[in-house]
Amino acid sequence: MTDARTILVADDDRAIRTVLSQALARSGYQVRATSSASTLWRWVEDGEGDLVITDVVMPDENGLDLVPRIKRVRPDLRVVVMSAQSTFATAVKATQRGAFEYLPKPFDLKELLAVVERALAAPATAAVTTGEPETEKLPLVGRSQAMQEIYRTVARLTTTDLTVMITGESGTGKELISRALHDYGKRRSGPFVAINMAAIPRELIEAELFGHERGAFTGALNRGIGRFEQAAGGTLFLDEIGDMPPEAQTRLLRVLQEGEFTTVGGRQPIKANVRIVAATHRDLRQLIRQGLFREDLFYRLNVVPIRLPPLRERMEDIPLLARHFLDRAKAAGLPGKQLSSEALDALKAHSWPGNARELENLMRRLAALYPQEVIGADAVAAELAEAVQPAGPDGSAQPATLEQAVERHLQTFMAAHKDGLPVRDLYERVLAEVERPLLRLALGATRGNQIKAAAMLGLNRNTLRKKIRELELPVVRGLT
Repeated sequence: MTDARTILVADDDRAIRTVLSQALARSGYQVRATSSASTLWRWVEDGEGDLVITDVVMPDENGLDLVPRIKRVRPDLRVVVMSAQSTFATAVKATQRGAFEYLPKPFDLKELLAVVERALAAPATAAVTTGEPETEKLPLVGRSQAMQEIYRTVARLTTTDLTVMITGESGTGKELISRALHDYGKRRSGPFVAINMAAIPRELIEAELFGHERGAFTGALNRGIGRFEQAAGGTLFLDEIGDMPPEAQTRLLRVLQEGEFTTVGGRQPIKANVRIVAATHRDLRQLIRQGLFREDLFYRLNVVPIRLPPLRERMEDIPLLARHFLDRAKAAGLPGKQLSSEALDALKAHSWPGNARELENLMRRLAALYPQEVIGADAVAAELAEAVQPAGPDGSAQPATLEQAVERHLQTFMAAHKDGLPVRDLYERVLAEVERPLLRLALGATRGNQIKAAAMLGLNRNTLRKKIRELELPVVRGLT
């Protein structure tokens, strides 16, 4: 095909060059492939190629350093960056240096071909961001697919002022994402101001956000500057937005619509020069259905949604996160520690209701309380067992939930048989151990009346009788 578009591929891995060349050729493209950045640069200078696909790490030059040089001499030539160093820092650097797209390795060939198609069809742009911030100290850690998608999304958003809504359970890192959007974005030279709606009395939220004039309310002896003014030129992070009272929601909607606000008790409009990033652990759509959150405000805030996955959905990131948190603990003055492979297995077996925050707290405890340099599974299991036992009304330790109590029991069991489980049918065994006390307590509460016990449990009476026989539970005669 003489009119086929030409793709320049640079990667020091021969297998990847072969796979890419074959896939692109099958899609109708001409391909020139090399293992050297210098050869790629020569092709670019000679005017060859309609698109560049380059790895980051190559023998003679870093592919990221090559991107701005390519954009300077050929602004319309799109560059797709690939990297096995699948970190947020790589995604941000690739975006800020002018790459069209960043793809972490291993990548899906269908996705890469879709990126190639988009890149070749995209309108021309010569914009290259300069003066990028240091990215090596970023707190965002993880190489799971879920985190890669977040890295790519946040990297794209650093070049915009779009409003962002971050959702996720407590402890998933919503404020870290908001800080990354600010620290590596267009407004990084301005202030980052955060306000937690759940931590401020409802009657004071409007004054906290928009400021107030002297005499606007009892106790307002002087003019107060609100968070919108404090964040001028920077980013305003509205944490726990789901807890914002209705009257404040109305005022915030007006600011987002009109781009200006007035202080409480004031009349002079003030221009709102901030980027808004909101976050919540609550289901805002459910709050809308309940009449507790304005639907129009939701759509104004939810311009770009980012969902942070709970830690249980990215268990493969636990070793990296644990190492990261141990390094931070060491930097804070605690002893340096390592985790055994069995300890890592114990961490992966935990459900992490407190998410990454819970993991960080655990790593700090292990670093502070255990003298051994290499922490084993027993120490991890002991600390996790303690963590899910808040004090009960009588001061005794109690499991926080049934799930956590069962998990603690299983962790102890697994740790005791880490060299191999001596039992089979563990699933059925666990179910039986939960069923037995449940049925025994239900029968006790109904004084042995199986009809009432079945109704309490939501079971058919015959089903209950069958389970009583299977589990060999005692029966009080005359009350069946």
